[in-house]
Order: sequence, then C-alpha cells, then structure tokens
Amino acid sequence: MTRGGEQTGRWFDDAAGPVVRPYAMTRGRTRSAAEGKLDLIAVVVADAVSHRTVTDQTLSPEHIDIVEMSRDTPQSVAELAAELDLPVGVVRVLIGDLLHAALVRVSRPVPPAELPDERILREVINGLRAL
Repeated sequence: MTRGGEQTGRWFDDAAGPVVRPYAMTRGRTRSAAEGKLDLIAVVVADAVSHRTVTDQTLSPEHIDIVEMSRDTPQSVAELAAELDLPVGVVRVLIGDLLHAALVRVSRPVPPAELPDERILREVINGLRAL
C-alpha cells in the first residue's frame, strides 16, 4: 500500500508485536497495595503452597509464572520483569496480587546505611582475637 509516495505496510500477527497491552494483564491497575515494598531489588519467594496456584482460576498465566520462577530460587523484582519480558510496573502489580493472596513473600535487602560500620566490625574482631 502506498500513501503519498510513501510505502506503508500492514502489521500481521508477529510483526504487530504484543497484542495484549500490559494494562490488560493488571486489569487497568498501575499500583498495588504493596507498592512501597516492591523496589527493583526486593526479593520474591514463593511460599510452600500446594498445587493451588495451578488450579486457582483467578490467577493469570503471568501470576503462575512468577510463583513458579520464585519457588525454587528467590528472584528480585527486576529479574522477574526481565525473565517475563514485562514492564516492571506490571510485574509489581502482579506481585502485589500474589502477596495479597499469600502465595509469595517479599523481603528487602538491608540498605547500606543501616549496615554496621566496617570500623566497628574490625574493632569487634580485634577484641575477640584479644580474648
């Protein structure tokens, strides 16, 4: 097809890219109740659940993928988003759903500002050696 001398192509299945928009996966939601807990380095761990996730009709395939991926190995939010090839915002909403359903747990690494000072740790080690 040409329009004004320009070649315009039509999109066909694969060339069109993803047909379902990310907001359809999240039912239009852009935030979850657990938004504050879900930064990029937050670690997601699936709880030891039975086959409930597979039979739960309220879970999307993406929800199930997140549970399966984090069941054997804890995964960060960024790793899950990369593995699922989804925007981080979408993955945060999906993880929030799983948190609400008690299918996963989220832990956050200790911020560097809250870690003990290296100087104090060295003094403790030296003190223990002196005993």
